[in-house]
Amino acid sequence: MVEDLQMKPRTPRSDTERIRDFQRKLYLKAKQEKEFRFYVLYDKIREPRFLIEAYKRVKANNGSPGADGATFESIEKDGVDKLLENIREELENKTYRPSPVLRVYIEKANGKIRPLGIPTIKDRIVQMSCKIVIEPIFEADFEDTSYGFRPKRSAHQAIAAIKENILKGKTEILDADLSSYFDTIPHDKLMILIGKRISDRNVLHLIKMWLKAPVIDEGKTKGGKKNYLGTPQGGVISPLLANIYLHLVDKIVNRKGSFFNQNGIRIVRYADDFVLMGKQISNLTVATLKKILDRMELTLNEEKTKTLNVKQESFDFLGFNIGYKNGFKKGFTNKKYLTITPAKKSEKKFHRNIDKYLKEHIHSNDANLTNGLNEKIRGWMGYFTIPGISHTSRSFNSQSYYIGTKLEWYYKRKSQRRKSLSNQRAVNYLTKHYGLINMAKAPSMKLVNA
Repeated sequence: MVEDLQMKPRTPRSDTERIRDFQRKLYLKAKQEKEFRFYVLYDKIREPRFLIEAYKRVKANNGSPGADGATFESIEKDGVDKLLENIREELENKTYRPSPVLRVYIEKANGKIRPLGIPTIKDRIVQMSCKIVIEPIFEADFEDTSYGFRPKRSAHQAIAAIKENILKGKTEILDADLSSYFDTIPHDKLMILIGKRISDRNVLHLIKMWLKAPVIDEGKTKGGKKNYLGTPQGGVISPLLANIYLHLVDKIVNRKGSFFNQNGIRIVRYADDFVLMGKQISNLTVATLKKILDRMELTLNEEKTKTLNVKQESFDFLGFNIGYKNGFKKGFTNKKYLTITPAKKSEKKFHRNIDKYLKEHIHSNDANLTNGLNEKIRGWMGYFTIPGISHTSRSFNSQSYYIGTKLEWYYKRKSQRRKSLSNQRAVNYLTKHYGLINMAKAPSMKLVNA
């Protein structure tokens, strides 16, 4: 029996498994040796298996074409292997140069616009390969209080951490907002932080080139080598670089013996959105934070940053509204309860998405219409339903009613014969015959006693 086991050939590991093993080794090395600087990484970035994995991940993220206009369809028509081999050769010969980043603008809920920088698919592949290689090193350093754009971490965990802190009595909140964070990260200071963990000059040079890549904005080329600030939102590597820089804030707040730690103040951060939480947030706390940010060449947005007591005033974070409300059940009217619900801005955004979808699909049949609506409803419910944390029944009822009123409009516009499908009758009709998700029947969440 033993001989049979010894003679049995091993199942070859997939490239994905080998990459994970490599990442695990890097993570453990970085975790065990806090001062170690990694010096042989570039060769991994250009390895075919890393580039293939990078392409898979970039394609899974989809995304628009960059400045060269190349799409996934055109790349696969010409041959993915051809592109990856070209990238490998350029990296090996040190001839790789990133293309300009295409700047586009998306409308925010408040009517303002937010700039996004879209690298070409080719550059996204190289950035992803680099991210796969270096991310485990910095993951070993990052604090547990950081939740944004990190493996196995989510907005739900950040909301759960806020709830936990509140129930521990940390009800004073500094709701912080950084002014144009991604556009103001100083390259020199960021590279110093990266250099504390990575000594491979070729990797550092790659990151510098991405930071210095020119931007095409409304047909005009800007930035380039003279640019000393910012990493474009939309780049694959940008969230990691942003986390590396703001890790300084996490580290200072959490460090044993720091002003914040001594005063029982905790931080919960998701990318550039963060809150400080304590039993008291004094003016000195705010001033100390500003001094730290000033040294980092970052600034608080004074209009959006505010200090509050969550028992007296609610606040929005990551699309949720967090606050206290009077009990609405019989026998509980004199007690206040912590509630975590979808924020009004989030509801309005959902309404706009429903409106847009119905207008764009006025000629769809009922089955296709329902499938599209269900996709949006699942996304909404999946994000805002956190078992044991969020309270969604009222909001879900409201969203169901809104969908019903819009379906009434939809059918009146589409056909005179369907006028009878008004309001909730339309919801019930599509639910019964085509499986529309009825948000009004979603399970309610219990309130959390203060």
